[in-house]
Amino acid sequence: MSPSSPPRSPLSRRGLLAAGGLLAAAGLAGCGGTGGSGGSGGSVIFYQSKREAIQYFDDLLVTFRKEHQDINVVHDIATNLSASFVRKNPPDIACQNYNLEMARFMERGALSDLADMPEADLIRDDVQELVNWYPGYEGRTSVIPFSVAGAAVIYNRRIFEEQHLEIPTTWDEFTEVCEKLQKADITPIYGTFGDPWTVSQGLFDYTIGGMMDVRAFFERVNELGEEVGPDSDTSFQKDMLKPIERMLELKKYHQDDAASRFYGDGNTAMGNGKAAMLLQGPWALAEIEKAGSKEDLSCFPLPVTDDPADLKIRVNIDLSLWIPEGADRKDEARELLSFLMTPEVMDPYNKALLAMGTTKDAPPAKDPRIAPMQKFYDDAAFYQGASQFIPTTIPFTNYLQSILFGADPKTILAKVDNDFASLAYRS
Repeated sequence: MSPSSPPRSPLSRRGLLAAGGLLAAAGLAGCGGTGGSGGSGGSVIFYQSKREAIQYFDDLLVTFRKEHQDINVVHDIATNLSASFVRKNPPDIACQNYNLEMARFMERGALSDLADMPEADLIRDDVQELVNWYPGYEGRTSVIPFSVAGAAVIYNRRIFEEQHLEIPTTWDEFTEVCEKLQKADITPIYGTFGDPWTVSQGLFDYTIGGMMDVRAFFERVNELGEEVGPDSDTSFQKDMLKPIERMLELKKYHQDDAASRFYGDGNTAMGNGKAAMLLQGPWALAEIEKAGSKEDLSCFPLPVTDDPADLKIRVNIDLSLWIPEGADRKDEARELLSFLMTPEVMDPYNKALLAMGTTKDAPPAKDPRIAPMQKFYDDAAFYQGASQFIPTTIPFTNYLQSILFGADPKTILAKVDNDFASLAYRS
């Protein structure tokens, strides 16, 4: 992306609201002999806290050190990012999930411009647009996407084959599949409503993304700011009510004790063939694999309309690379960034962690568990999860959970409008 003509972010400064609140620390002990950014001597501090990938990046850094013996890199997985920026002692480079909370650093100019790096030109245009959904700093390419996580309905191919079920492409076909499974005494969808985040990132995001233009909706409500409410042309209570009602229609296809089951329970149930489907992302597939499951799992987009052309998958930037403006060792950090962006590093990561490539020449996903999503990814038939655009200061996941437990969706969505407007007013 050219530094002179960056796309205008659909989420304005006002739209970021008060999305702050400190980012939580990883809560783990630091690797490589440090527990944070300070006291590292002449080392380059590499921050990466994705739990599933810690060992993977540890191994990568061993290779990097061998090839760059003049650069010592410390793998930091414990620093509180917000505190480190406040102390003006941020890590030199980071590789982490990019979301609304992270975007506030970029919006305030805390991340350096990477537009002159060759790696910035490798990124697919539609993937770069995922970054541009969030607030940016004018004239800078502050973030380079490293990987994308695609998410869709996880299903048990053995069960579908034994029950002679086809992959549904419309809402009616999907509910028909669920009805046939119930008649066969098979749980259609395993619910983990006890963990609010699984509701928001699965059931909610899939339904909303399949029925609404997520980007257009949040662009408009952020423009409205404190004016969002029952009388505005766009609001949560007006635009999200029908998708929420459709989401609630799926509740009857979950097991009876879904309200008291959690993320791990869902993975165990799918791994043991106790349900036909699970609304989760590839992270669940990795956990199921670790448990030694022999079930044949794959995925398909949740159809929530009667038009197969509306089928889309949920995506998010799994990991992104960035270098703070206040980094002590930018040159060395750039060398590490270039190393991490090589196909020899990125492609094996995507294969191992079931992620999608971000570069124009990235190989397609071949693992049968996620390969069906590749076509949708290549066609840009995807959306970012709506839940990822709601500031964490609004307890939205708990609101969703209360709706599933019986609260009136109209009342809850009106409360979301009020919370959203209040945050905009205070900002």
